[in-house]
Amino acid sequence: MLSVEAVNQFYGESHILWDVGLRVRKNACTCLMGRNGVGKTTLLRCVMGLLPVRSGKVVLQGKDISPLAPEKRAAAGLGYVPQGRQIFPLLTVEENLLVGLAARRDGRREIPPFVYSFFPVLKEMLRRRGGDLSGGQQQQLAIARALALNPCLLILDEPTEGIQPNIVQEIAVVIRRLMAEMDMTVLLVEQKVPFARSLADDYAIMDRGRITAEGSMKGLDAATVKAFLSV
Repeated sequence: MLSVEAVNQFYGESHILWDVGLRVRKNACTCLMGRNGVGKTTLLRCVMGLLPVRSGKVVLQGKDISPLAPEKRAAAGLGYVPQGRQIFPLLTVEENLLVGLAARRDGRREIPPFVYSFFPVLKEMLRRRGGDLSGGQQQQLAIARALALNPCLLILDEPTEGIQPNIVQEIAVVIRRLMAEMDMTVLLVEQKVPFARSLADDYAIMDRGRITAEGSMKGLDAATVKAFLSV
């Protein structure tokens, strides 16, 4: 589904990503893991075209999307939920959802009904401003906004960060349903190992801007967790 091939990225003269390669299998959940500051968010921003790369390429469903602007990558099927949610606090829930529709591949400008089936609480809050929602509700809104594009690949950057436990569980249920009911492919950045284990089929661990370990989530052992994920 998604292939990141030998990507190098710099901030000024600082080399941040070093020949990063990553494979995300279709209809699977891949979890990108690692301590703070190792390059996970930078990699996602490169995948979305929000940051330039010095070399390497990003391939989606066999097509090199590296030359495409972020909105074109969204139209190609990438749905992105950034760290910190980045909703529009002064817009209503409905307006937040409508904003993202400009990048839909089919040109539709209506919120798909299935969005509310995954997040029924949002339908009850359509006229409420985004900034008035709780942190967990804002995260649900951010995911719903990405889903409104009807993506083939959903990218989630730290979706459980700062979220109350009951909402974390609801988000996990939604991700499982998306994969089961809509054949969604998911790339997840997550530091909570139990949450990652509960969802992911595959894992990749970053350290100092490189992929240092990867494989089936079932094979992620305690030694690897201690070496690259423990704080």
